[in-house]
Order: sequence, then C-alpha cells, then structure tokens
Amino acid sequence: MSRYRLQPTPAQEAALLEHCGHARYVWNLAVEQHAHWRPGLRSGPGFAEQCRQLTEARAGFGWLRGGSVIVQQQAFKDFAQALANFFAGTHRRPGWRRRGRGEGFRIVAVRAGDVRRLSRNVGEVRVPKVGWVRFRWSRAVPVGVRSYRVTRDAAGRWHVAFAAIPEAIPAPGKGEVVGVDRGVSVSAALSTGELLKAPALCDGEKSRLGRLLRGLARAERGSKRRGRVKTAIAKLKAREVDRRKDWGEKTSTDLARRFDVIAVEDLKIGNMTRSAKGTVEAPGRNVRQKAGLNRGILAGGWGLLVERLEHKAPGRVRKINPRFTSRTCNACKHVAGESRESQALFLCVACGWWDNADVNAARNIRDTAAGHAVAARGGPPLGEPENRESQHDLLPVG
Repeated sequence: MSRYRLQPTPAQEAALLEHCGHARYVWNLAVEQHAHWRPGLRSGPGFAEQCRQLTEARAGFGWLRGGSVIVQQQAFKDFAQALANFFAGTHRRPGWRRRGRGEGFRIVAVRAGDVRRLSRNVGEVRVPKVGWVRFRWSRAVPVGVRSYRVTRDAAGRWHVAFAAIPEAIPAPGKGEVVGVDRGVSVSAALSTGELLKAPALCDGEKSRLGRLLRGLARAERGSKRRGRVKTAIAKLKAREVDRRKDWGEKTSTDLARRFDVIAVEDLKIGNMTRSAKGTVEAPGRNVRQKAGLNRGILAGGWGLLVERLEHKAPGRVRKINPRFTSRTCNACKHVAGESRESQALFLCVACGWWDNADVNAARNIRDTAAGHAVAARGGPPLGEPENRESQHDLLPVG
C-alpha cells in the first residue's frame, strides 16, 4: 500500500463521512448475520447472497440508495475476507465497528484517468458520489492502480492508500548475514553492534499527554469539552505512531540494502501482548506490570519492522527459533540463565566473555541463520571472542 494525505474540502469531508457510515452499517449487518452461527448449523449468507440482499435494501431505503454501491459491496467483501482470516487462524473474529474508530471504505475498478497529478505536490483522485478530492503528491503513485482505500484516523486526518505490489530492494550480493534481536529498552539490536531505538514522544509531549488524560477523566461524557480533549489525545498519539512507522520504513530499507540475509526471532507477538487480567473467577496476577510490558513491546514496532522487511526483501528474511538465544554465550556456546547479569549486560559464567546482552543474542541469531546451529551446554566455540583476554577487568564500572 502506498499511502497519501487527503485534503478534502468541508463539503467533501461530509460526503466521505457518509461513505464511512454506510460501510460501517453494512459491516455491522454482516456481523449480526453471522453472530448466531454455531458449528452444525447452517452457515450465514456469503458475499453473493449479501450483495443480493443489499440490492433489495437499496430499493427499499432511500438513504442507503443515495450512497455508493461500490462502497457498500466492498464492505461485505472486507467482511468475507476477515471471516476467512478468522477461520484460517491468523486473525480474530470480526466484531462490531464503532463510529470514530477504524473509519474507511474501499473503492475498486479504478480506471487510469481516476488518478491525476495537478502540480509538483498536489494530485487528485476521483471518489464515487464525491468527485475529485485532492491529496498530497509526496511520491510517485504506483502504475496500474486497480483499487484504493480511504481512511480517517482518530486525529481527524484523511488518507488514501493505493493498492500496489511494492518493488523488492535488490540484495547487495556481498553474502553478509545480520541478526536482529528485538527488545523493549532497545527496539532492535544488530549483530554488528548497532543499537536501534524506535522514536517515541519527547518528555514535554509525555507531560502534556498526562495532563490531557487527567482532563479526560474529569470531563463529562458526551460533552464538547470531552470531545476536544479526546481529539487532542488522538493527535499526540498519531504523532507517535507516525514516528514509529517512519522509523520502521527507514530501518527496514537500510537493512534490505546492506545485507543479503536478515535473521530475526520467530516471535508470536499477539500471544506475547495478550492481556493478563484473566476473568472474575480466575483473576490474573501482575496485571499492571504485564500491561506496561505489552505497551513497551508494541511501542518498539516489532511486527512492523519484520513485516516491512518481508515486503522489501522477499525470500531473504529468516525466522529463527528464539529458544536460548538470549542465554547462550556467542563465544563458547555455554547456555546459562545466570550469564545475563542485567537487561543490558551478558557475562558468561563459563568463559568470562561479556557483551551487550541484546547484541550477544543478535549474534546467536545470525550464527543460526548462517548455518551454525547453537550448540548445547559446553559445545565447541565457533571462534575466538574479540575481547577474550581479562574479561572481568574490562567490565564497565557502575
């Protein structure tokens, strides 16, 4: 997807919101139709049957007939794909959509003349029932666009994303392999020794966010003041998300250009960030600590980095079993949990080798991807460490 910032007029924004409302209404109808399905019962209507029912509904309701049939049909199509993903075990069951959350719609059967460039930084896209809507031409639009999606985030910003298969970045051809260890304090540690951190809000922005959240708790539900506070909070969080996405794009591009093979841990991020609050009968433990850890994992952009790497370097990303990668000494291959002195320091209890804990794990990931399997306890070393002599004397003070 190539995403651009839409710049609709107030009248066009009202029409786009109406499209979003129709798409949300049709989606929720599909959710209701399938809400009562149970194994052994007749399944809910499929996409073709839902389109036939939509034709009947449009004939009977003028407000629905006044909208775009493409928008409404594609909402059914999106639901069918979401349901297929659920039964495939890759996504959660599609649920209800609320106004103000995940607003958007999809347009298909786009013709060549439906997207045009007006000037160096301004383009236009034709939206059914709305007309020509301007967007910021920040980079070249992919050739042969067949569909696009219009979205509105919680901060009130509109975007248009054109569906296109991204071009892969060619491998440098040097045969170099890099290991990437993802963490909370360090978003991505490379086997080269580089420590990368996803950007977040600065201290002043965090203070302002705290004040806004306290103001939100005091604001009366449904009041205009509460709406203004929620919009301000959404704008701050959108700024953080934009920075994280920009970091993920630049980091993935840099890795794809520098290395032939990128090795990462095969992490189940969805399972790792699952809530620990439990149920009323079996409440969870350390819920607040687990919630903080979940926020740290999500703020690190773990999934985004690997996803963009797979898009830009297809076939060159290796997913490695993360077992023992953080407990194994990269010098002598001795496995011991006691070797990890702290979050940042790895000190081997067998040979005295020390290094940054995340970098040590990244080098184990690299060696595994390069064909050197991590040895068991006491296995032969792959090579002499760079700072083998007097390891204890080289430990940093403090």
